[in-house]
Amino acid sequence: MLLALLVQPRHRPIVSCAEPQEFRSRSTAKVEEARFAEGSDERRIRLNAALEKIGFDPAALEDDPEFRGSAALRMYTSFVLPKSSGALASAERPQRAATIASSIAFLVREMRAAKQDWLRNHDRALKEVASLPARHPMTLVLDNVRSAANVGNIFRAAEAARIDHIVLCGITPAPPDAKVLKTALGAAQYVPFSAAPNTLQVVKDLQARGVAVYGVETTELSTAHWATPMPQPVALVFGNELIGIDTEVLRQCDELVCVPVHGVKNSLNIATCASVLMWEALRQWTASSGE
Repeated sequence: MLLALLVQPRHRPIVSCAEPQEFRSRSTAKVEEARFAEGSDERRIRLNAALEKIGFDPAALEDDPEFRGSAALRMYTSFVLPKSSGALASAERPQRAATIASSIAFLVREMRAAKQDWLRNHDRALKEVASLPARHPMTLVLDNVRSAANVGNIFRAAEAARIDHIVLCGITPAPPDAKVLKTALGAAQYVPFSAAPNTLQVVKDLQARGVAVYGVETTELSTAHWATPMPQPVALVFGNELIGIDTEVLRQCDELVCVPVHGVKNSLNIATCASVLMWEALRQWTASSGE
């Protein structure tokens, strides 16, 4: 008996009477999309209604060859036929159809714009930087500006205007401040800038180098920007959002200029005002050069 036990195989074959099952690897099995197809007609109706409400023909997405393989069509299909329980739950939210419709319309506009060679709604290629025109002889002086968002927007406008320099005085935030870089949208690396503790000293230093300094401020002595000749070179001083340019700095400026306003508020946002003044100077310089 003992000998019989010793010679028995260690592993006996397992015999099952159950029906054989088809093997499917859990690592490669596809999602059972049929589980999430229920309600697709209702989702399609909601999404189509949302698209029509914003003036987009939903039939074009599926019928127009232009949209085959497009991100807009993929987004449309993913809403109608979600591929996960999470996506299904999201699609069932009351306002989701309107949100998806807006995103689809944006993707369509983006795709169509990309196909138009005559549009220039993209940045220049880096290889074109070397061929950019010379910088315009203009300096922006920011006197204790508080908002990093305003500073970033000024950097963006200054890069587009191809100005010479920005001086960030006092508490004015400067790159690499994250909020400045966020609103500058990559422009800060293309605009020369420096920081200085005292605005009045910056103005005196500029004047000593022969630069005309204009304070941009609403005062009884200010002239309208369109009626103020802009010399070359010129420096434009912009002040704090609440109290404007320091009065000592104003007295030191060669001229005071403003953008006239016609409403209750006495001034524009500083970034908007800076853009107006920069392009007014460029307009005058271009007109005087006959270009």
